[in-house]
Amino acid sequence: MLIKLLRAHLGPYKKPIALLVLLQLLQTCATLYLPSLNADIIDNGVVKGDTGHILEFGGLMIAVSVLQVLCNVGAVFYGARTASALGRDVRGAVFDRVQSFSARELGRFGAPSLITRTTNDVQQVQMLVLMAFTLMVSAPIMCVGGIIMALGQDVPLSAVLLAVVPVLGVSVTLIVRRMRPLFRTMQERLDTVNRVLREQITGNRVIRAFVRDGYEEKRFRGANTELTDVSVATGRLMALMFPTVMTVVNLSSVAVVWFGAHRIDSGGMQIGALTAFLAYLMQIVMAVMMATFMFMMVPRAEVCAERIAEVLDTDSSVVPPVSPVTGLRRHGHLEVRGAEFRYPGAEEPVLRAVDLVARPGETTAIIGSTGSGKSTLLGLVPRLFDVTDGEVLVDGEDVRTLDPVLLAKTVSLVPQKPYLFSGTVATNLRYGNPDATDEELWHALEVAQAKGFVEGLEHGLDAPIAQGGTNVSGGQRQRLAIARTLVQRPEIYLFDDSFSALDYATDAALRAALARETAGVTVVIVAQRVSTIRDADRILVLDEGRVVGSGSHHELMEGNETYREIVLSQLTEAEAA
Repeated sequence: MLIKLLRAHLGPYKKPIALLVLLQLLQTCATLYLPSLNADIIDNGVVKGDTGHILEFGGLMIAVSVLQVLCNVGAVFYGARTASALGRDVRGAVFDRVQSFSARELGRFGAPSLITRTTNDVQQVQMLVLMAFTLMVSAPIMCVGGIIMALGQDVPLSAVLLAVVPVLGVSVTLIVRRMRPLFRTMQERLDTVNRVLREQITGNRVIRAFVRDGYEEKRFRGANTELTDVSVATGRLMALMFPTVMTVVNLSSVAVVWFGAHRIDSGGMQIGALTAFLAYLMQIVMAVMMATFMFMMVPRAEVCAERIAEVLDTDSSVVPPVSPVTGLRRHGHLEVRGAEFRYPGAEEPVLRAVDLVARPGETTAIIGSTGSGKSTLLGLVPRLFDVTDGEVLVDGEDVRTLDPVLLAKTVSLVPQKPYLFSGTVATNLRYGNPDATDEELWHALEVAQAKGFVEGLEHGLDAPIAQGGTNVSGGQRQRLAIARTLVQRPEIYLFDDSFSALDYATDAALRAALARETAGVTVVIVAQRVSTIRDADRILVLDEGRVVGSGSHHELMEGNETYREIVLSQLTEAEAA
């Protein structure tokens, strides 16, 4: 999976990679040539006392060293640049795929895991590629070249290499095989730590309200300890690898000096050749150590690549149309025909055979007990997820055939839990209409009953909003979300229990202002509070995913027992009448 991911995203960088490999080849050749020059200086210059030879070949060594440094700098530059570009591209690909996910896929992966995959997992792959470009390209050249150059110095002494290289290879392979499952566990436990930390930061007020600091500290300590344990186990294997390699290296160096001394004593080898052979041995070992360092990173990068590919290979259940409809004949007519929605693997559908018609100039309300499928029904219209059976039509066109941009302009949803982005009041209000003027923003705030508290902020429209809108109250957050939708001016307004945090007076004033503002457009309201929807033109009653009643407030009070129970749980008989 790692190779597949790299092949897919390194394609545009073939030229920089080719140049990088060329620079690494030149740098490695220069490195391999230096011990031979040193041996020649010792044997033909130092031993014979030839100063001119020493100066001549010493100058050549300096020139080769300069070439080595320049090629190395160039290789590192292009390697770092290409690895960074790869990380950018993979992060962008993951982000784009996540943006296309429906609520179903987002729920499957979970926000903490998606964040880890986009950041830490991509970083692990990027670091592997950087190490490969700066180390791994030169390692095989260094190893093979070092063996060839060592054979050129003395063939009998090279028999030591026949024992050293296989021992190193087997040792490294055995250790790396045990590291791979540990790295997979490490990434999964990192997901857990992110999830627990995210919950504790988001739910900080709840934790303090219930004085559960000790319990949450214990929960985080448990997740942190599990991550630490697997990290320590991985670290032990990594710590074992270098002593193993160095032990083999030192033993082989002793063997080379021992047998080389006998070769020099018998006249079969010169001192310079032994010096060069030792240098080549160290180069071979260094190449193996570089490969070892790479092999330590490969298992974790493979696991991360699999996790990234899992996101990239997941297709959204909300598929964009092949030939999208880019224009609508009518304006604001919404119809749901026989809609059914079932989560994958669920025994029962959330919605079944739901019919709904909402016309321009009318307000349609949806009410029902908790878990009856109200929010799910509303989420089908802007395609947060698609029906598993039936149709959702906007102006006579199935929403699955509409261009996503056209659907977003036509339909606007204010969710149960409105989300505000970090920025200012103005940037949040202009989210659906970047060209809106300040006058339009103030008008939307006035209709949403938010003008008063925004005027009271120090910088008005430029007042800062924290991520998620945590620096404003729940009611203020809802009113700003409603104002954001009003600025967009869609043809179909969907309010998913968007008035729940408002007091009765503000709720009544807001609904009255909305009635004037949305006259002539389609409005669909989901609410738990009967007072919010009793004046709607049509009320749809849901129970366990089915429509069990439809009509006006008075019609349902007279002929629908489910609606009557809901109303009388909130109002007296006289108030309901």
